[in-house]
Amino acid sequence: MEKDEENQNKKKTQIVIGIPSYKEVIESSQTKSTPPSLFTPSQSFSQAFNFIKSSEFYTPPPPPPAPSSPLSTPRPTGGANVPSSSSAASTSASPAAAAASSTSSQSRNAILVSHRQKGNPLLKHIRNVRWAFADVACDYLLGQNTCALYLSLRYHLLHPDYLYYRIRELQKNFKLRVVLCHVDVEDVVKPLLEVTKTALLHDCTLLCGWSLEECGRYLETIKVYENKPADLIQGQMDTDYLSRLNHALTTVRRVNKTDVVTLGSTFGSLSSIMDASLEDLARCPGIGERKVKRLHDTFHEPFKRIVSSNPSIPETPVCKDAEPSSASEVIEADKYTEDTSKRRKKENEINIKSALTAAFAKCAGKNSKMNNKSEGNKGGGTAAAVPEPATKTSGEEVET
Repeated sequence: MEKDEENQNKKKTQIVIGIPSYKEVIESSQTKSTPPSLFTPSQSFSQAFNFIKSSEFYTPPPPPPAPSSPLSTPRPTGGANVPSSSSAASTSASPAAAAASSTSSQSRNAILVSHRQKGNPLLKHIRNVRWAFADVACDYLLGQNTCALYLSLRYHLLHPDYLYYRIRELQKNFKLRVVLCHVDVEDVVKPLLEVTKTALLHDCTLLCGWSLEECGRYLETIKVYENKPADLIQGQMDTDYLSRLNHALTTVRRVNKTDVVTLGSTFGSLSSIMDASLEDLARCPGIGERKVKRLHDTFHEPFKRIVSSNPSIPETPVCKDAEPSSASEVIEADKYTEDTSKRRKKENEINIKSALTAAFAKCAGKNSKMNNKSEGNKGGGTAAAVPEPATKTSGEEVET
């Protein structure tokens, strides 16, 4: 009986339910932390995706490799770290490949300078294009098929065979071989002639610069226009017929674009305009007499000018060694000197004659006065007879 009572008491105690108070319920609700929901906005990006680090899909990034001590980099120990090692190798290989590609691009866009040119003041004037030292056969490598050799005329006078041996080292590896000659001497005729002959015999292009700035500008220009076509320097011509007709007819003086439109609409083509007569051109509205005459003369004048049959200067035989221009100048100078000498002689003779006649006239006047005083009326006839022998003597003295 006692055992039954104890069992009944245990059952009663297990069935009792404890009801918490209001304070206990509030305290328990405040202490519990609710899980963060993905729909509520977070303060930062790291806080929003912080839960990914605790997932099984997250792997920590590999440590950055040390460039100074490559042997101290940690090696993978387990199979789980194999992907991280491969990513580390790829990251270490990528900067090397980027550096190699950058150096290759720089070498393509830069002038490669030979080590022989160290100390050359020309390098200070290459400013608009990059340049770098390299082991090249030429002095300046300006492209895949373009090179340049630098030569100073002062150095050429000291070493005349230098240019020949440098061109021979190039062989036939370049399509365009430029000899950049710096003219730094006063007497340039003989050395420049030798350099020109050497360049022409070995199929080289000679460029002469009278200053280091000009030589540097040549190198920069050749490098900049390395991959540009030759059509770039040609003048752009319009393809339509009206613009080409306009360009052709406006070269005639006082012919404008409206006149070109009038002529084109009237005659239809350039050939009919050239074959038109003066009357046909004058019928066009807005074209006056001067324009008509200029157009007609432009289309009908011969290309070769007709030389006059009676030249002003007589033809004289010219020596083989002398130039025709110098011979004609000498002939004209001789003629001028002869004319001037003749004029001077004539002027001297005229001056002498006038002086003698004046002197004899004064003497005749004095003699007549003296005779008039002494003889009176008779002296008039003798005074008139006196000047006759005087004039004769003056004429005889002039002839002598």
